[in-house]
Amino acid sequence: LSLQQDVIAGFLYAILILAVFHPVVDLIDNFNLTHKYAPLIIITFEMTAVEKVEEQLAGLRIARRCVPSEEPAYLLDIDTSTAAQPGSSRFVAVSCSNKSIRVYDRETLRFLREYSSHAGILSGVRFAHACDSVVFSACSEGTVKCWDVRSATQKPVQVFSGYPSNVFISFDVSCSDLIVCAGTEKVEKDTFLVFWDARGITDCASTTKEPLGVYSESHNDDITKICFHPTEPNLVVSGSTDGLVNVFDINKDNEDDALISTCNSDSSVSSLGWSGEDYKQVYCMTHDEGFCWWDMAQLDTEEPITLLHVLDVRESVCAENHGLHYLVGGLYHEKAGKLFLIGGTSTGNIHLISCSTDGLSLVGTLSGGHSATVRSFCWSPTDESLLTGGEDAQLLLWKPGAVERSLTKKASLKISSSVQKRVRVHNTSLKTKKK
Repeated sequence: LSLQQDVIAGFLYAILILAVFHPVVDLIDNFNLTHKYAPLIIITFEMTAVEKVEEQLAGLRIARRCVPSEEPAYLLDIDTSTAAQPGSSRFVAVSCSNKSIRVYDRETLRFLREYSSHAGILSGVRFAHACDSVVFSACSEGTVKCWDVRSATQKPVQVFSGYPSNVFISFDVSCSDLIVCAGTEKVEKDTFLVFWDARGITDCASTTKEPLGVYSESHNDDITKICFHPTEPNLVVSGSTDGLVNVFDINKDNEDDALISTCNSDSSVSSLGWSGEDYKQVYCMTHDEGFCWWDMAQLDTEEPITLLHVLDVRESVCAENHGLHYLVGGLYHEKAGKLFLIGGTSTGNIHLISCSTDGLSLVGTLSGGHSATVRSFCWSPTDESLLTGGEDAQLLLWKPGAVERSLTKKASLKISSSVQKRVRVHNTSLKTKKK
């Protein structure tokens, strides 16, 4: 038996050596491999690709730091523009706890301008997908505003107004830039997903747009997160403090028909997104650091849609000598076909966590950058870089193998903030409308 195993091992080793010069598919054909051994070779190559990406993520180093602002503030959300053409400059927009939006050059992190004409608390920033200079922001005063970062004027180019009682705490823009959607706090018994037609945003300076309509029946508490599908403009997922994660097809005529799926996270949703091949999976994180992962491709089958449910990621991921205090969000790495979570510690360390149906595992820790809780990040697949912002008022750019040019770092930039998360964790029995 031992001799037979040695022969098989030697045979496979020879095939792997030859694979450097021949595609795997050709090897399978040329050697007439049985189906018993062919999957083994393919899986070996896939694992190597994932391991390489994990090593690359763990090897991220600080490339740039922004110059600290004269008025330090928490950096709550980050987004980057898509370059209009190869080689052209890109922008970074950051929403801050002092109710301002700051715009930076993507490569140098040089400060460009600031928009501070917000009457309420900001709930995020999003660049338009087709126009690299247009950025949106939602505000608790009940508006979504659109800005042209090429202009120094403090006046928005477009204002999307909600209904009088609306307090927006989440929003997103569809991948086609046609629809804007914002989620509200619960006021009395009402909570809404509000939709607008976003066409013509650069042609109608300073005009105000009224909503197309609302969804009002699918959530019964604050709608904390909204995320449109990366490639299907009609699909949007929403999460709430009621614990529900709803997937909608907004091409349908009414809310009831539009609701494709309702998944229950059993806690208050803090972050969510899309992942998997063709982005057919949905994941979410909760305010008590739980994690849920579902496969929407299984909705019409007898297979369970839950890929993984972790009640407390802090207990399942052991970060040696550092611990894990919180989750920030997730990123789906297309090249590796892999979902990663980003979390950290109150002292500023950033943990990168790999997701699989078998569980979660720590990939690596980015340290030496932030000195306080990290609140936001933005992943760039173009150059495999990561932007992070936190309660120390720092905006950092991380790149594989980078060497920081300036080592001038304040010992502690931890600041106080007037912004507190207004969320409530509900333990009541929640409905599950569909599988």
